Amino acid sequence: MSEFDAILVGAGHNNLACAAHLASKGWKTAIFERNPTVGGAVRTGEYTLPGFRHDFGAMNLSLFAGSAFHRKYANELKLHGLELVPAVDCFASAFPDGRWFGVSTDLEMTVARMAGFSKADAETWRRFVAAFPAEAAHLFALLGLPMTGRALAGFAWNAWRKKGATGLLDMARLLLASPREWLDANFESAHVKATLATWGMHLDFAPDIAGGALFPYLESMVDQSFGLVIGKGGADTMIRALEKMMAAAGGEIFTRAEVAEITTAGGKATGVRLASGETHTATRAVIAGVAPSALPGKLLPKGSGDPAFDTAMKKFRHAPGTMMIHLALDDLPDWRAGRELRQFAYVHLAPSLDAMAQVYQQAIAGLLPAEPVLVVGQPTAIDPSRAPAGKHVLWVQVRVLPAEIKADAAGEIAPEHWDQVKERYADRALRILEGYAPGLNSKILGRAVFSPIDLERDNPNLVGGDQICGSHHMTQHFLFRPARGFARGNTPVEKLHLCGAAVWPGAGVGAGSGFMLAQQLGGR
Repeated sequence: MSEFDAILVGAGHNNLACAAHLASKGWKTAIFERNPTVGGAVRTGEYTLPGFRHDFGAMNLSLFAGSAFHRKYANELKLHGLELVPAVDCFASAFPDGRWFGVSTDLEMTVARMAGFSKADAETWRRFVAAFPAEAAHLFALLGLPMTGRALAGFAWNAWRKKGATGLLDMARLLLASPREWLDANFESAHVKATLATWGMHLDFAPDIAGGALFPYLESMVDQSFGLVIGKGGADTMIRALEKMMAAAGGEIFTRAEVAEITTAGGKATGVRLASGETHTATRAVIAGVAPSALPGKLLPKGSGDPAFDTAMKKFRHAPGTMMIHLALDDLPDWRAGRELRQFAYVHLAPSLDAMAQVYQQAIAGLLPAEPVLVVGQPTAIDPSRAPAGKHVLWVQVRVLPAEIKADAAGEIAPEHWDQVKERYADRALRILEGYAPGLNSKILGRAVFSPIDLERDNPNLVGGDQICGSHHMTQHFLFRPARGFARGNTPVEKLHLCGAAVWPGAGVGAGSGFMLAQQLGGR
């Protein structure tokens, strides 16, 4: 048995950032991770062929690059090997009519492309970009704010002083609007609207779900203004740097060490018991980087002592699932809509707002979507080091999918377990991709498919293949993430804290919940 100041359950990036900060403040910290490697969904591996490095989940590291944690520890992270590669051609959409639209950091280039669809939209885009610095100051302040009544009151007061009542109400309207509402109010081109709306689908916001407008707005404005970044050699450059930073400060990481129980006494967390039977004590904090449903009756066999909290954790709502298809390629796709698409970090295949809404509804109803949304990542267009010379990898995210298959909207696949149908459904996704990039199948050297259930098997936090560890709908966001009264990662058990994407500020690689908690416990 060992004694630590803080024990962290799980080695996702939020816990790594939390542990690194606490260790830098002199805390004796230890992370226990069930898998042989750390990183959670932010990992890179040779899943197809030797020499081809694929990001298991997250590919875009822009949130981390712009995070408060990175701002504080940029020098240390760089010293420990963090390398980021910028992309100037950020995201695009290809359409069935052979046209495409994309956002690059060159404003004139983006505006010219948009003007080809709508001159009015191009002028709107210019206005948005010009106004973005002032808007970003308020929005990022909100997204980096601890979810307490006092902090929110202070934010609202400052925003009112700077923006006035009208400006504050306009911001509130953006926060509450659905993607379709915001897009219809500001743009006229169906192609432009569809291109921007795809970012809502990344965070469980189909076009007609309230609260989803913020994400297409922020992602498009950030990419236009700053570009995006990926990790040199793979997203795991971020994880390796965090791991080394923690170790340099004296922290310890134990892999293949599954936590079976968080031990308690007198209403306080006291440590952990591993599946092996080993026990370890924590004198100041136990931090659980787990999905909320893993606490009551599981890691806390007798519950938290607060029935309302336990019920909320059990009923925490997860987003629909995702399939990941990793391809080793002889060459990048030859996009039918235009060769220029080969240089973009992401190419979305989502024909329209209505198509996205239909896919989402099919998945929620338990149906395999007839034509799912595809997010096609082309990391080797930006970072050739991820594949042998002249070769490429393709990162294909299939959104959105049911965890349990009740039927197939196309009527082609029987409603069996994902283990029986995943390859056939991957074939469907690649047929869609082949339609936009003829000849792709002949370039495939290797393929690896991870169904929603495979993702959950690898990482129990990805419940049903939910890669964002919980829907971000308004009833489960801001003050309500993961539940009202617990948005700071606090729990009814003294010294036990919840961390990760299920806690405010939610999903993404910004290390927000981990760093906020570390500052709350160990100081800034």
